[in-house]
Amino acid sequence: MSNKKFVYMFSEIDGSMRNLMGGKGANLGEMTKLGLPIPQGFTVSTEACTYYYESKRCISEDIKQEIKTAMAKLEKITDKKFGDPSNPLLVSVRSGARVSMPGMMDTILNLGLNDEVVAGLAKKTNNPRFAYDSYRRFIQMFADVVKGLSKARFEEIIDEMKKARNIKTDTEFTDADLKAMITKFKDFYKKEMKEDFPTDPTEQLFGAITAVFESWENPRADYYRKMHSIPSSWGTAVNVQSMVYG
Repeated sequence: MSNKKFVYMFSEIDGSMRNLMGGKGANLGEMTKLGLPIPQGFTVSTEACTYYYESKRCISEDIKQEIKTAMAKLEKITDKKFGDPSNPLLVSVRSGARVSMPGMMDTILNLGLNDEVVAGLAKKTNNPRFAYDSYRRFIQMFADVVKGLSKARFEEIIDEMKKARNIKTDTEFTDADLKAMITKFKDFYKKEMKEDFPTDPTEQLFGAITAVFESWENPRADYYRKMHSIPSSWGTAVNVQSMVYG
């Protein structure tokens, strides 16, 4: 375990590494090699997923350290800082097995946002509405995908607010409305989870990576694997990619 590598920057990956990096990771590495202007990031290998299950569903300290090191490299590449309100690095987290698999985890976008970072993003983009809309979407995605909370309840909160404001579409919400929505979302999260929504970006990141590994063994994925004779030992990779706003 000691000298084994589990986390690779996109620049260290090529198309031949599909089994280790998953289909998406191999493609992202190949595009980086070709010099295509894709948002940079890193891939946590399929072997890390296998090791997660061997370690009683726990990400080992060694792998956590590798992920932190990769994040520090990504900060250098993007010239942004994870969790820094004045110049925030936000990432997406998605699964990527070596074969395309239905039932795997949905992508999480805008990971790294919290109350301080969202205020910084609003200032930096000069677009508070965009920043707070990104934050409420992130809370919704994280709660659903990582914690398994009901999507429907979040939609109900949005509908209740539309009714109260007498508006028809999401785009009519002001940034003040979105701030109020975020508070309601976090209250619902706390009520269901018996804990506050995680504000530490690193905790959010490990939560999302764990959720990708967990989705490899969820009932839908398991059923699909049995149908197509895909061994569970293959595992899934995790792609962490910097968010870019147009």
